[in-house]
Amino acid sequence: MTYVVTEACIKCKYMDCVEVCPVDCFYEGDNMLVINPDECIDCGVCEPECPPAAIVADTEKGVERWLELNRTYSTQWPNISRKDEAPADADQWKDTPDKFTRFFSPKPGRSP
Repeated sequence: MTYVVTEACIKCKYMDCVEVCPVDCFYEGDNMLVINPDECIDCGVCEPECPPAAIVADTEKGVERWLELNRTYSTQWPNISRKDEAPADADQWKDTPDKFTRFFSPKPGRSP
């Protein structure tokens, strides 16, 4: 089992999860984070730290697409190990549905 980040993170990008990760397996995109599933040790400490509940176990139904997205972009985006500020309008996007099709950006986040 591993944990993955889902579309609820898009345009929110809270980073409370990054700060508690003991193995630094988070990677930053332009408007979301992903977890490298091959680095994740399945400790689960990140899951309750995510305000929009964007982090789920890969054993949950329907997360196969998110597992592949996390795997793909964790090899392309910069690794992050420190919490940074969430976007100023993150709370406004927290409960917005269908964010992936409308807002996902494949661009990397800021370099560490």
